[in-house]
Amino acid sequence: MRFSINGASVEIDVDSRTSLLDLLRDHLGLTGSKKGCNQGACGACTVLVDGQRINSCLALAVQYQEREVTTVEGLGALEALAPLQEAFIERDGFQCGYCTPGQICSAVAMGDELKRGLPSHVTPDLDADAIVPDRDELRERMSGNLCRCGAHNGIIDAIASVYGEAAR
Repeated sequence: MRFSINGASVEIDVDSRTSLLDLLRDHLGLTGSKKGCNQGACGACTVLVDGQRINSCLALAVQYQEREVTTVEGLGALEALAPLQEAFIERDGFQCGYCTPGQICSAVAMGDELKRGLPSHVTPDLDADAIVPDRDELRERMSGNLCRCGAHNGIIDAIASVYGEAAR
């Protein structure tokens, strides 16, 4: 199977029943994405495929051949963190850090959704030229990513500093 992962071409022979999460973690050593519930309910395994967020624990790797898969490792480097990675540090957007990679990947895709004008369940004006990402909007858009430590306020603060009202 052939993949594009974090901008690099990867060719690997794995069982066709291998999940994308297991491919990343067990076969390629990219351990940023976490196996939380393994049922698609917690979001710890969130990665980007062609810029859209998916739960990699529910995805068969074979489905994502020749597509661009981005993990948290592909968003920034130690010497040059991505803006959201910096914001999570500055705003205490994590406690244990287990959900953080999935939260960050999900928020990156959410930012793109906002730019494209895609509404959420709580978007008040569907005809508006731009969506104002207030705290309720951000919470709704991030509802698929759970934090068991209770760091949600820091997570929303970090995301708001990059995409929300604080960034305006």
